Amino acid sequence: VSTELSQGCARGCDLCSEFNGCLRCSPKLFILLERNDIRQIGICLPSCPLGYFGLRNTDMNKCIKCKIENCESCFSRNFCTKCKEGLYLHKGRCYVTCPEGYSAANGTMECSSPAQCEMSEWGPWGPCSKKRKLCGFKKGNEDRTRRILQAPSGDVSLCPATTEVRRCTVQKSQCPEGKRKKKEEQGKQDNANGNRNRKDTKDTKSGTKKRKSKQRGAAAPAASASPA
Repeated sequence: VSTELSQGCARGCDLCSEFNGCLRCSPKLFILLERNDIRQIGICLPSCPLGYFGLRNTDMNKCIKCKIENCESCFSRNFCTKCKEGLYLHKGRCYVTCPEGYSAANGTMECSSPAQCEMSEWGPWGPCSKKRKLCGFKKGNEDRTRRILQAPSGDVSLCPATTEVRRCTVQKSQCPEGKRKKKEEQGKQDNANGNRNRKDTKDTKSGTKKRKSKQRGAAAPAASASPA
């Protein structure tokens, strides 16, 4: 077990050990614990290095490592103040590019507040449709649009979306062309049935006439017998 010492410690360290370095720093300094194999070595610093933030405490000031990915310096464990080179800072996080609707402010690597685009009001929602059809379905989509009235530096890519889509449900109904087609098919079928019925009627009448004609030919008057 390493013995704690108050004499012979590094400058700014009030308490130290041979095995773990500084254990307590002077009041205005921050203690930073660096891992060396299985040991943690304490050193005292006037400010915390990159990748750490200073947490002041009545007992002892500490340097705590930033927990944000690609962060070079941070204000707290989960709020970055400077990202690694080539990355953009936005609301305490680091990004490859600024999120949609944001842009880098004045050539810096910090994403500004939403780009100052002047947008028109949203138009009304359009009809519910599916695959460009307005009938023959139950669930579809409807959309509405707005216009970009003014874009910063004329770059419309910095402005928010101009189209919005949402799901919609309607009472399923048959399309008019489907009704027409069905009606036409029904009409053709009715015509075919009518023609068939007329032909049957004509054939029946023709048969009746033939039978009557035969009956009239068979009923010829008989010759009267001559007197004896």
